[in-house]
Amino acid sequence: MSKKLVLIDGNSIIYRAFFALPLLNNDKGVYTNAVYGFTTMLLRILEEEKPTHLLVAFDAGKTTFRHSTYKEYKGGRQKTPSELSEQFPVMKELLDAFDIKHYQLDQYEADDIIGTLSKQGNHEDFQVTIISGDKDMLQLVSDYVTVHVTKKGISDIEKYTPDYMVEKMEITPEQIIDLKALMGDSSDNIPGVPGVGLKTATKLIKQYNTLQEVYEHLEEVNGKKLKENLTNHKKDAFMSKELVTINRDSPIEISIDDITYDGFEQPKLSTAFKDLGFLSLLNRISDGVEVEEERTEMSEISFTIVEEVTDSMFTGNESLVVEMIGENYHLSDIDGFGVVNEEGAYFISTEIALQSDAFKTWAEDITKPKNVFDAKKTMVALLRNNIHIQGIAFDMFLASYLLNPAENNHDIPAIGNRMGKKDVLFDEEVYGKGAKMKVPELAELAEHVVRKTTTLFVLKDEMEDLLNKNEQYELLKELEMPLALILGEMEHLGVRVDISKLEEMGVGLKGRLSTLEEEIYELAGETFNINSPKQLGPILFEKLALPAIKKTKTGYSTAANVLEQLQSEHEIIPKLLLYRQLGKLQSTYIEGLLKVVRKDTNKIHTRFNQALTQTGRLSSTDPNLQNIPIRIEEGRKIREAFVPAEDDWIIFAADYSQIELRVLAHIANDEQLVAAFKNDLDIHTKTAMDVFHVDKDQVTSNMRRQAKAVNFGIVYGISDYGLSQSLDITRKEAKNFIERYFASYPGVKQYMEDIVQEAKHKGFVTTIMNRRRYLPEITSRNFNVRSFAERTAMNTPIQGSAADIIKKAMIDLHWKLKDEKLQARVLLQVHDELILEAPKEELDILKKIVPEMMENTIELNVPLKVDYEYGTSWFDAK
Repeated sequence: MSKKLVLIDGNSIIYRAFFALPLLNNDKGVYTNAVYGFTTMLLRILEEEKPTHLLVAFDAGKTTFRHSTYKEYKGGRQKTPSELSEQFPVMKELLDAFDIKHYQLDQYEADDIIGTLSKQGNHEDFQVTIISGDKDMLQLVSDYVTVHVTKKGISDIEKYTPDYMVEKMEITPEQIIDLKALMGDSSDNIPGVPGVGLKTATKLIKQYNTLQEVYEHLEEVNGKKLKENLTNHKKDAFMSKELVTINRDSPIEISIDDITYDGFEQPKLSTAFKDLGFLSLLNRISDGVEVEEERTEMSEISFTIVEEVTDSMFTGNESLVVEMIGENYHLSDIDGFGVVNEEGAYFISTEIALQSDAFKTWAEDITKPKNVFDAKKTMVALLRNNIHIQGIAFDMFLASYLLNPAENNHDIPAIGNRMGKKDVLFDEEVYGKGAKMKVPELAELAEHVVRKTTTLFVLKDEMEDLLNKNEQYELLKELEMPLALILGEMEHLGVRVDISKLEEMGVGLKGRLSTLEEEIYELAGETFNINSPKQLGPILFEKLALPAIKKTKTGYSTAANVLEQLQSEHEIIPKLLLYRQLGKLQSTYIEGLLKVVRKDTNKIHTRFNQALTQTGRLSSTDPNLQNIPIRIEEGRKIREAFVPAEDDWIIFAADYSQIELRVLAHIANDEQLVAAFKNDLDIHTKTAMDVFHVDKDQVTSNMRRQAKAVNFGIVYGISDYGLSQSLDITRKEAKNFIERYFASYPGVKQYMEDIVQEAKHKGFVTTIMNRRRYLPEITSRNFNVRSFAERTAMNTPIQGSAADIIKKAMIDLHWKLKDEKLQARVLLQVHDELILEAPKEELDILKKIVPEMMENTIELNVPLKVDYEYGTSWFDAK
């Protein structure tokens, strides 16, 4: 077997990957775009090159031995964005998971490590491949060394051999050093000779072979200015040659024998990919082996399968589980009931329970406390069967969520496992999953449901004790549980949809799409599949000769972020972008909404996720009504189809104005920010005045736009790089902007510093209502992980407190409507707004009590402000 040495320039590749891919982060918020790009390249290298020896070399720091020659070496480079620098430790950890060696050496660069090892490879008859984005590496090309240089991004590679260099560049590898000495390199701040570019340098080297000979024949050089520059900058030229020359005898402490590569361990790498969220890459490393998990032995359990429900079964402090198989409980039938109390454990079949007056009487008796798993789901399931459950005293699902908001599984078996009660199987083990999911025989079903109910019964007191210890019991009892019952009623009620209006919009969108299609074909000069990147790419980048920004393994990238950069290049691009937006509206929102409308009621019954986000914010699914696009008119108009359930009723929408900024003002207690809200100033205009040091009438729309971006971004720990991207300004301008913001609002800066220190001390942060978010990563030695935790510490008290306030407002408003004996009811919660429906005659009282309840639900040191609109549809109420 031939010996194959692959050497990768780590800094160069990860840098290129970062700028080639949009910013990505995994579910922990860790930036991963550069690591992802690097990893996809690495997998391809392993597949294609099959190395026997492999090393990724990194630069050790900013200072190298070259700085003693020229202290301005690499001077003027912009600071590496924190979003990139945070990814270096992650990349190195992933290389460890690959079992790939990585190395760096103080005072030396990755180039020098690679140059030294490639020289060793020559002496030991290795076939050497070098991967880099830096053409300085071309000086290492030889009969045994091939250099792969990334072109645009990281997927397009150019392979350089000696013959290819002569053919493409008209010079040999040895002459690269002399060429660069004459040209200089602005990216590394290497001076070279002024006025000498690639064309002139190539001509001189072709004619005289070396830099030395150029100067030996200086009198023969044509061009007075060129000769003058060469003469005046001879010292710079020879210094530049020294700077660009890779040191192939660096004092590295590793040898080729230390970097053998025997492949990766699939389970270890799979775990790393899952942690990073690289699920799409798992199939590229899978060996097809499934690991069968060991099942625990279940202890005996005693219970009764009830044939008739009697009053004597209920002692007044029951644990109840309503078993429903399937993710969407709005579409699932009840599969049975588990009831456990001090007297015994019971399984009641659906048919027996729902036909029993004793069961209904008990369920609706508010004086009989009931401890349940998922109060909202329980309420919806029973309301569908004409039972309005009362007296819910504990919700295990919500308690687990408050205690462990970072956990993504709050099912009873998962909670039991975390709390040492492992005597219940996971649902998948009992029911199967996917197409194989089915209800087992009665005895097995009954035992599983009773085991789950018993786990709830046994753990209830322990979970309440933990909540009390955390000072979160009130949060559960006074906020989350009352809200769960309100959300249950909202889900059951649903929102009416004008089907004919949706269908009419669909016809209109199809017409728009057809017209756009013809316009695109005309601009392209031919018909093709617009939705096919393989067909669209050649049209744009070959036929229309637009600049190809990014290439993938399968051809040209036509992703939205690529097309957005080309909008000014050709009129076909805006039409393509609009075509895609309208296409998504048609498929996802018009056709998607029509699929989930209940035909008997013409209503949509979305599900509100109360225990999903770590900040406490609600989200909705099946369908997601919080995500209807409103940036384009066609998207906004979809809201026209959401109408009141009754004739002569209206939709009333009340929206908190800048609630997160008001919460920030309260928590940070910044004097300027508090005063601005108390004086009801436009906060973005005020920020622009403070940051730009101008009077109100001098604030331009662009100044206000920039101030708005900082206001909303600053508390999330936005960096100068992030702000520069969102505002399309330089990083230096963005940095100055952030510094001026903090100078204007020192209380905000102090808050951000204090909350990070508090999180490091306590291990968590809290909202106004004591919701916790644990941040164990805040003391991590991994810079990337730690930085995300710090940003989260700054953001969570604000975003979470805003979520708490909206939830409390929903509860207060719900009971106020009942106290006033109004027919008005809350339909939806979408971000910072509440959507109601009500009879027209109740409009005047709604105008008074809705803002009043929302603005006074909690007392802050700045006023809360609510704006409202109303109309015959959700669209009209905006």
